[in-house]
Amino acid sequence: MKPTLADLLPQGTAPDSGDLLGRFLDYVEGRGLALYPAQEAAVLELFEGRNVILNTPTGSGKSLVAAALHFKALAEGRRSVYTCPIKALVNEKWMALCRDFGPENVGLSTGDATVNRDAPILCCTAEILANIALREGPEAQVDDVVMDEFHYYADRDRGVAWQVPLLTLPRTRFLLMSATLGDTGFFEEELTRLNGLPTVAVKSRERPVPLAFSYAESPLPLTLERLVEAGKAPVYLVHFTQLEAASSAQDFTSINLCAKEEKAEIARALEGFRFNSPYGPDLKRWLRHGIGLHHAGLLPKYRILVEQLAQRGLLKVICGTDTLGVGINVPIRTVLFTRLCKYDGQKTAILSARDFHQISGRAGRKGFDDVGWVVAQAPEHVIENAKLAAKAAAGGRKFVKRQPPDRNFVSWDEQTFNRLIAAQPERLVSRFQVSHGMLLNVLSRGGDGCGAMRRLIRDSHETPRAKEAHFRRGWQLFRSLLGRRIVEYAGGGLRVNVDLQDDFSMNQTLSLWLLDTLPRLDPESPEYALDLLTLVESILEDPDVILRKQLDRLKGQRVAEMKLAGIEYEERMAELEKLEYPKPLREFVYGTFNAFAALHPWVGEENIRPKSIAREMFEDYRSFSDYVREYDIQRSEGLLLRHLNSVYKVLAQTVPDGAKTEEVREMEAYLGAMLRQVDSSLLDEWEKMRGGAPAQGGSPELRPPGAEEAARDVTRDRKAFSLAVRSRIYGFLRSLSVGDWEEAAAALGGETAGPEALKALMEAYRADHDGPRLDAEGRNQRHTYILEEDGAWRIQQMLVDAEGHNDWVAECRVDLAASREAGAPVLALERLGPYR
Repeated sequence: MKPTLADLLPQGTAPDSGDLLGRFLDYVEGRGLALYPAQEAAVLELFEGRNVILNTPTGSGKSLVAAALHFKALAEGRRSVYTCPIKALVNEKWMALCRDFGPENVGLSTGDATVNRDAPILCCTAEILANIALREGPEAQVDDVVMDEFHYYADRDRGVAWQVPLLTLPRTRFLLMSATLGDTGFFEEELTRLNGLPTVAVKSRERPVPLAFSYAESPLPLTLERLVEAGKAPVYLVHFTQLEAASSAQDFTSINLCAKEEKAEIARALEGFRFNSPYGPDLKRWLRHGIGLHHAGLLPKYRILVEQLAQRGLLKVICGTDTLGVGINVPIRTVLFTRLCKYDGQKTAILSARDFHQISGRAGRKGFDDVGWVVAQAPEHVIENAKLAAKAAAGGRKFVKRQPPDRNFVSWDEQTFNRLIAAQPERLVSRFQVSHGMLLNVLSRGGDGCGAMRRLIRDSHETPRAKEAHFRRGWQLFRSLLGRRIVEYAGGGLRVNVDLQDDFSMNQTLSLWLLDTLPRLDPESPEYALDLLTLVESILEDPDVILRKQLDRLKGQRVAEMKLAGIEYEERMAELEKLEYPKPLREFVYGTFNAFAALHPWVGEENIRPKSIAREMFEDYRSFSDYVREYDIQRSEGLLLRHLNSVYKVLAQTVPDGAKTEEVREMEAYLGAMLRQVDSSLLDEWEKMRGGAPAQGGSPELRPPGAEEAARDVTRDRKAFSLAVRSRIYGFLRSLSVGDWEEAAAALGGETAGPEALKALMEAYRADHDGPRLDAEGRNQRHTYILEEDGAWRIQQMLVDAEGHNDWVAECRVDLAASREAGAPVLALERLGPYR
């Protein structure tokens, strides 16, 4: 077994820098690797104690350089921090570092999860590091920092978090890394001014796999076909909307991309994979043609499947958005831009040089390709006009030119493409801003907090004019804090009257509002569980696509009502403008939040977001598929799953046990069961993080004999297991109620659970009953009877009907041994019929 970096740490003696370098190089050699010149130069500079700015192309091994810094820091008893912009990538890097250095040496802090946060190596988001730097300043226990994807310094909303450590950590040595930094002279000077250490920029434009560029003026399907025929697959088609990516995947099924043998291999690779969501059949059909789809709206398990198939060389084409490849190992030979303009959230413009080079950098597979190909399509109307012109010239006829799109479009041509190829990434622009949170963090240090805040603004990377505006803003915020007694003068100095947790973030602030507001709900109210769910959903980000769909449906219903009432068009339009998506407890949520914000002014009114997605689902016990189909959000299944996953995590982790009634626990079980059934990957990752650290590479926790087996026994906690059982049964009843016989049959096993048999039984039931009800009364625990016997439970679930007869029952058997082995309830339907 090859040694890890933890194995190579010197024991008992003061480490020598030369000896440490030798040990690290032994590790590299033992992995069968050879350092590129830029890697070697960066590692040598780091071992000499200098700041390093590493500006090298994608795929040139920047992570290995970061590992060298962590290794040296750990050996010398220094604390190092790794940051990058995306929580999922922080989690991924944390797991990788746990394998290299042992989980006891690596901590995690993302705002979602905190594990071993005082470890000598900390993986965190840039915002977490910025808060540490603001609060602790020069006294922060941070000796070395790796800032990966440092071009986020120029991000409009998050760039301030990347700048703050460069202003406030004078005892810290830095490694800044990105493929697209542009001119680094300013940062070289600033780092040396900050900590007094020499700063070296290690730059290289030499890629492990060089790029070749071409411009295509043929229709997109023909361009793709030619690339595949030329052996330049797999091809990554870059789109800038999820809809365009899905449309391309569908269009390309008419092209024969794979040979018969390749399709057979794909079919074998897909055996046993569950495409059990409404969008699943479409994705499966495209994959069988060698076409993958990859964007943030997909369920995580589908994205992971595409990545795995691509890594096995089974896919010819991946239709993705421009976010594909942010830290994801998807091997690509050719990058094909479907357009060279994109909407950036404010306007549509030609791609920046930075965006272009970041995306282009995905082309070329190290160890497989001698060259990576980058192709840009001409605009569709230009291609069409060229085709029409050729036809007209041959037939001597005139033609009407196709016009460019009138929305979300900026024209480009081959010269635009060539300019982007030659262009250097734009200079990184400062995004510094002053906020209540920043002010409170700095003032919390003690001592001369006001002086520290003045120095922070003075040292920021802003223009003199912008600094004047920041000073004015800081003074206004300070006066508001003073007026509300959030800070006060005491003992000759300033005192902050609130405590900010170490990993303070906006999400946690909203969690504080949730904890503050929960006691105001009435636990005896029949709406208590649903109202609690509304408070939980209010602190979460808005899944805009789903909310727009809710509003569209409300508008459709309202238009129909107004037409029926004979209301004129103009008045109907005016009424529609007043509508908004459902916001239960609207006034209560906004009112309590405003009162909370008055005491916690670093939050803003815009940060509370009442909505009803999980609540709407739970009210009628809708399944995931029900909801996706109801709102036609197949392309955004992943967005719905992430929202439900966030709701579940807040219920499980933030809502106190004392606030959880039986119905709240049932709601939690319902969401947990749904997440595991649809796609457990997000939940599994979170629970793994909550449990501590990955099992690989570390010393196991000492536990009593049999403890691990007991922990795996899902039947051990009778109350929790019965909730899970009931949740499965209610899901079955929900499928029956909407006539989804296939899904009902899949929910429970048993000889009587076939789709046709269930359909016939429900037709007999509905001849005399209206139901079954799945509201709070229909799910009341008193309608479920559990009889325990050797190795099994017998369940009688009454079907509650609107008339109150309640004379039908679903009888199930729960196999306890099989449930323990499966880690989830294993049920079989034994009878569905009149009670006897």
